[in-house]
Amino acid sequence: MNRHDLAKAIYHTAHITGEFVLRSGAISHEYFDKYLFEAKPDLLAHIATQLKGLVPTETEVLAGLELGGVPIATALSLHSSLPAAFVRKKAKEYGTCKIAEGASISGRKVLIVEDVVTSGGQVVLSAQDLRNHGAQIIGAVCVIDREAGGREALESISVPFFPLFSMTELKQAGEQA
Repeated sequence: MNRHDLAKAIYHTAHITGEFVLRSGAISHEYFDKYLFEAKPDLLAHIATQLKGLVPTETEVLAGLELGGVPIATALSLHSSLPAAFVRKKAKEYGTCKIAEGASISGRKVLIVEDVVTSGGQVVLSAQDLRNHGAQIIGAVCVIDREAGGREALESISVPFFPLFSMTELKQAGEQA
């Protein structure tokens, strides 16, 4: 599937309208329900194929953020053969008490994987958590950049940002006949 067709497929699968409160607290009248495209194996495989081209060559570990980044990181791991870690919003208070499960992140070059980035708030928090546990954050990749300050937030903490699509690009592709 080429990039334009993938953008159309994501739009037609996941774009919904109504009134939605975003993680940032902002109200939006349109929303990309990432679980709708993450739950479709064929679409998720095409997304991973396209994302693979955005992965910096020095990447040692893919770090999928809870919850939506986990299926994306898993699919990307399958397509790239890179190990994956699954990053919690808060370290669990029992068992291993880790912030990141799966592949070891300490001393490794880690690429954060997220589904949708709006303000970048969770990616910024998770980047700091991962750094506190010894990860060398080399960037963040996502499927959709909502173009609402995420890039700027990540750049302010020296995390290069690699979105597969902007919201504008998805809307343009989806609204074409």
